[in-house]
Amino acid sequence: MTASIGQVAWQWRERWRATTIRALLVVAALACAAPGRVHAAGQAIGIVPPLAAAAPATQSSGLQVLHWWTSTSERKAADLLAARLKSEGIEWQDAAIPGGAGIGAGKVLKGRVVAGDAPEVTQIIGVSVAEWAEMGLLLELDSVAVADDWNGVLFPTVQDLIHYRKHTMAAPLGIHRVNTLYYNRALFARHGLAPPRNWNEFEAVARRLLAVGVEPLAHSSEPWQVATLFENLVLAGGGPDFYRELFVRRSPAAAFDARTARALQHLRSVKGWSRAPLAERSWTEVARQFARGQAAMMITGDWAKAELGGLGMTLDRDYGCTGAPGSDRYHLYSVDTLSMFAGDYRHRQAQEKMARLLLSPAVQAEFNLLKGGVPVRRDADPARMDSCARASWNTFAKGAGVQAPSLVHRMATDEATRDAIIAEVHRFFLDDRAPVAVAQRRLAALFRLFNITSQGTPGAQDTDRGR
Repeated sequence: MTASIGQVAWQWRERWRATTIRALLVVAALACAAPGRVHAAGQAIGIVPPLAAAAPATQSSGLQVLHWWTSTSERKAADLLAARLKSEGIEWQDAAIPGGAGIGAGKVLKGRVVAGDAPEVTQIIGVSVAEWAEMGLLLELDSVAVADDWNGVLFPTVQDLIHYRKHTMAAPLGIHRVNTLYYNRALFARHGLAPPRNWNEFEAVARRLLAVGVEPLAHSSEPWQVATLFENLVLAGGGPDFYRELFVRRSPAAAFDARTARALQHLRSVKGWSRAPLAERSWTEVARQFARGQAAMMITGDWAKAELGGLGMTLDRDYGCTGAPGSDRYHLYSVDTLSMFAGDYRHRQAQEKMARLLLSPAVQAEFNLLKGGVPVRRDADPARMDSCARASWNTFAKGAGVQAPSLVHRMATDEATRDAIIAEVHRFFLDDRAPVAVAQRRLAALFRLFNITSQGTPGAQDTDRGR
């Protein structure tokens, strides 16, 4: 068993390291061919020559943006940014890559960097920002951040996510609450139900719904969606401190804890509520199932709220929104950020102008209204938000004691560890005969190996600073 786990951990880690080494070689080649303003980490590891003394006179106003906003509502949010950018004289050259949780986009990005074809702007989030910054690939946005007082207007947790070695390496757009419960108001009223506030109530509501032939929960067997449900259950049963012990500090003792066992048992119970075998469906398909009234509840991020609006559902009339059972006091967060790739100076002016635009109060409000999240600015007006967004913003604003960084959305740990944990949780979910204790042992073994192999990996051990 241990050998099997060791092989899994080694494969995930080496997959990232191989990509990293190839990317560093590309950086060195590009830097020698066309020196630009590359983050100082590149010089620290000896691959980037000193910065050029002056930028070339030519400027480029077009920026290619690689992202994974491809659903109907996400597309509207991206189109808004493109339109606002165009009004500033900058062309948004779209490079959207489909795939939930950015899995496909991450693979495409790595391939393009290795090929020496990095986009000017890319969606990189969470701990991944530090991983890319460590390779010397990202443009520092310090001048914009200082001029616009980002330290003064951003939530501390958001500041921490975009900083690497005291440099600003990304522009934040919005905060998503991943522990969001949606419930069909008509179905709940018809059967005399109230939104469940804890696991016991959640289970009781599910039994009542099953008894009258209603599917309790719309969900999918897609790996990242299964892991999203699991991280919700961990947060609900253990709170933010235990959640960070498990997913951020990757404590083997936490893997063996009774709270982890309960979360795994509850995950299996939720699977048992499905009246038909679960298929690997996209999150938009799950949202459509909920919108059609074919399931009474759904647990996912608040990005689904915007998608439901496009499907004809109105918040507070057709459906309600609250914290997932047992986690209403907490905020399981994911923060959307865009980073700028460094290279030559042709795009720097447009990149900095874009970063400044993304943090403007008007764009923050408009973008998050379409995307379903909430602004990253502490001076945002919650009175202008809908009830779901207002609850999310007010909860997040309470600070580190209630916040938990989403594992699935790269907020909690490095890419290789995240992928391996998701794979283990998914493996347990698919195999109804797998004992809970075995799943705990496999997670603990992964944690031990990754904690050894990740020494020196940027962001791997300190991702909960300030949270």
